[in-house]
Amino acid sequence: MAPPTRAAPPIRVLLADDHTLVRRGVRLILEGEPDLTVVAEAGDGAEAVELARAGDVDLAVLDIAMPRMTGLQAARELSRRLPGLHILVLTMYDNEQYFFEALKAGASGYVLKSVADRDLVEACRAAVRDEPFIYPGAERALVSSYLERLQRGHGLPERAITEREEEILKLVAEGHTSKEIGDLLFISAKTVERHRANLLQKLGVRDRLELTRYAIRAGLIDP
Repeated sequence: MAPPTRAAPPIRVLLADDHTLVRRGVRLILEGEPDLTVVAEAGDGAEAVELARAGDVDLAVLDIAMPRMTGLQAARELSRRLPGLHILVLTMYDNEQYFFEALKAGASGYVLKSVADRDLVEACRAAVRDEPFIYPGAERALVSSYLERLQRGHGLPERAITEREEEILKLVAEGHTSKEIGDLLFISAKTVERHRANLLQKLGVRDRLELTRYAIRAGLIDP
């Protein structure tokens, strides 16, 4: 007689969202499934990176709009540091640009919070199987828009600033000093000041207030 098959261990999930109630609701959805378990929670993108590097995690579920480091920034960092980690973006933003940025950052799926109770579990399982997941109803609009841009000879929109400049812009807009930013990003305060000067020049703005307004428009911080 063949020995009984042993059930696979559950998928270990890191959940990152700056709203405690949202994390609680998502945890309830995931832990209602026998093959999913939330092993860590983070309140911002930087904490998510720290926890993912410190613990055994199979899948990171990241919100986009978070303090210190956005979900997209965290996804880029995790993709670089932990290439075997699966990443899923869970967001309120039904936004084409965010979707493409998420894929570019290393996420394999994009789920709307408004339908998380319907789609999130399937998306988690797909991500771990290395299969892409797009929320139903978005595929046609996304593909049509992309093809239309290609026909016009444009492709994906170019980034106005580099990934490092985006990280610094977010932290400046949140009120961090150059020394604090340097400590968070492991660079010198002088390097932070150089990036900040480049941002002012690139974006055509004069001071921190205008940088903050740009960061709000870019979705890096909440108004």
